[in-house]
Amino acid sequence: MEVQLSIVTNHLDICKAVINSLLQTAVHQQAGPKYCRIKPAEGHYSRWGFNPGSVRIGNQKLPVAVPRIVDKTTGTVDNISLYDELKDLPEQKEEMVMSVLKGLSTRDYSQVACQLLDSFGLSASSISRHFIEHSTQAVAAFTKRSLEEEHYVALFIDGKHLAGEQMIIVLGITSEGVKKPLDVIQSTTENSRCIKEMLSRLISRGLAYEQGLLVVTDGSKGIHKAVEDTFGHYAILQRCQWHKRENVVAYLKEGEQEAMRKALQQAYSHSEYATAKATLEKIAAELKLRNGHAANSLIEGLEQTLTIQRLGLHPQLSSSFTTTNCIESLNSQVDKYVHKVKHWMHSDQRNRWVIMALTEAEKHLHKVNGYKHLHLLQQALQKHVQSTIAQNHSFHGGTPMERISTSYAT
Repeated sequence: MEVQLSIVTNHLDICKAVINSLLQTAVHQQAGPKYCRIKPAEGHYSRWGFNPGSVRIGNQKLPVAVPRIVDKTTGTVDNISLYDELKDLPEQKEEMVMSVLKGLSTRDYSQVACQLLDSFGLSASSISRHFIEHSTQAVAAFTKRSLEEEHYVALFIDGKHLAGEQMIIVLGITSEGVKKPLDVIQSTTENSRCIKEMLSRLISRGLAYEQGLLVVTDGSKGIHKAVEDTFGHYAILQRCQWHKRENVVAYLKEGEQEAMRKALQQAYSHSEYATAKATLEKIAAELKLRNGHAANSLIEGLEQTLTIQRLGLHPQLSSSFTTTNCIESLNSQVDKYVHKVKHWMHSDQRNRWVIMALTEAEKHLHKVNGYKHLHLLQQALQKHVQSTIAQNHSFHGGTPMERISTSYAT
């Protein structure tokens, strides 16, 4: 029963994604790409928002957003015509469902696309080849898209466990507060060499860091080293206060943990850097008498947990940038897609599923809390860079990219 339910759930999700792609392709054919001056049909049609709709798959109704088109010659507005063809699809045969699901574990996206079109009662010739090509190239497009068009002020880096492997994900935050998944790699651990290679790849794709970057992590030493090696002092690290708190309380007896959580949370809630630091150091001194390991855990990396306070931005940006909640939320959305896979067979399958999930999740990400204050973060980062660039250049023997080039050359 569980396997059958998993198959049905997978199939419905896949069908919904395909239906949305078909509708978007039909709009593209009739009204042309968004913001493009060259339109098909001599520009007679334009996009006109969406209507809520549904498509029946067997005995299930899937909600879909139905694009509307306005005919400029008559002024009439109507749903995209393809929607009428999709509203009552023929019943899906079990062998077709299994064929589609099996096809997702291979590289042959074109075959899967054609199978789904056939199962929907639509011939491939009735749909532009644009859809099939788009399905085939989706993964490559994600990993190669340029980062030059946006100014990124912050990165979140975190590892996600998937079938005994770590998938290291980078989430970027633009100066407008938009969240964008940037890259993902597979590694057995949060290895600094692998992460450094990924970060260097982001730079080659156009990620600008010279004006400063805030990098939020869970405290992983591998991530820390990779960030430092790649960006030098152009990046400022903020360690997750939630992870620090949980690391500390893990050393204590169960009956002592809740009180310590509240004490640490209260200390981190202070906006003033000096006050927060003094309170945490006092807690560490008290902890040393009860549990030296807990005290050492609190002291280790303490400064990096207070970066937002040190920059004077706690009131405006603490809810978004003092923890890894932003990327944890993204990971939970990825889970909605990848947890349905029962058998992970190879690396390509892992990579493809995670990237497809990230691409889908990106459509539903909201701006970070406090995004209207991100100009203050930009100013603080630039001030930090300006005050350290000269001494760092002489001390480290070049800019971060010069060091990267040298390391690859050797």
